[in-house]
Amino acid sequence: MKQRDSNDDFTFTIEGKDYTISEKNYSTKKNPKQTLHIPSLAIGAIISGICIAVAFFGIGDVSESSEPLIEKQLIESEQIAKKPLEVTLATFFDNGSPLLGDPNAPITLIEFGDYQCHFCNVYYKNTEHKIFNEYVMTGKVNVIFKDYTIIGADSTVAALGAHCAAEQGKFWEYHNTLFDNYGGENNGWAGQEKIFRFAEDIGLNMNQFIECNKTEQYLEKISISNNDARNLGITGTPAFYVISLNNEQIEFISGAQPYEVFENIFNSMLEN
Repeated sequence: MKQRDSNDDFTFTIEGKDYTISEKNYSTKKNPKQTLHIPSLAIGAIISGICIAVAFFGIGDVSESSEPLIEKQLIESEQIAKKPLEVTLATFFDNGSPLLGDPNAPITLIEFGDYQCHFCNVYYKNTEHKIFNEYVMTGKVNVIFKDYTIIGADSTVAALGAHCAAEQGKFWEYHNTLFDNYGGENNGWAGQEKIFRFAEDIGLNMNQFIECNKTEQYLEKISISNNDARNLGITGTPAFYVISLNNEQIEFISGAQPYEVFENIFNSMLEN
C-alpha cells in the first residue's frame, strides 16, 4: 500500500499486533475514479448486467433447530419499499463512513449495519478483523460502513457519534469502540452518556464532539443511508455488497456469515 499522510491513518490491534491503514472520506462526486465511466444504473440494469449472488447460510448449532438460520437482524417487511427506486453508484458509495484501506483497491466491501444489532456484532468479532488483516491490509479490498438504524433511538445516537468522530479522523476507531462495548438492544449502553464516554476513551476533542452531537448535523446523512438500504430491498442487518467495478460485478451477502464466505467471493473476483 502507498504511503499516506499520518493524519489520515487509523491504527488498531488484532490479536496483539498493531496495524495502521488509511481512513479517507469517500464520495462518488469528488473522486472520478469511482465512476470509471460507468453510467448511473437502475436496479433492473444492475440485475441484468451485473452478477448479483445472494448468500444465505446458517452457522448456529443445527442440533437446536431443524430450521436454517439466517444470521441477521430482521425488520418488518412493510418498512421496505415495495418497488426498489432508482439505484446508482451513489446508493452504495455515498453517505457512509470514510473509506478504510487503499482507495485503489480492486474490491469494495460495503456493510449496512446497526451498532445495536446482535449479528452485526457477531460479524465484527468473528469475521471483520480477519478480512482487515488478509484483504484490507494487503490492498486488495477497501471498506465502507453505511448506517441502517433499524433497532431503536440509540442506534441513531451511536451512528451520530461515529460520524462526529469522523470529523476528527477517528471514525473507524470509534466504530470499533462501539462494537467492543456492545451491550444488547435498547438498554442504554449506546445512549448519549455512554457515547460521550467512548469519545473520551479514544481521546477526541470533547468540545468539538459534544457540539457536533448537539447540532445533529449528520442526521440527514444517516437518513439517506437508511433510504439507500430500503431502496436496495435490504430486510435486515448486517447486509453486505462486494463490488468490483473493474469486473462490473456485485455480490450480495446477507447476515453474519463466516469468513470463508467473504474469502471465496473476494478470491473469485480477484481472479477475474
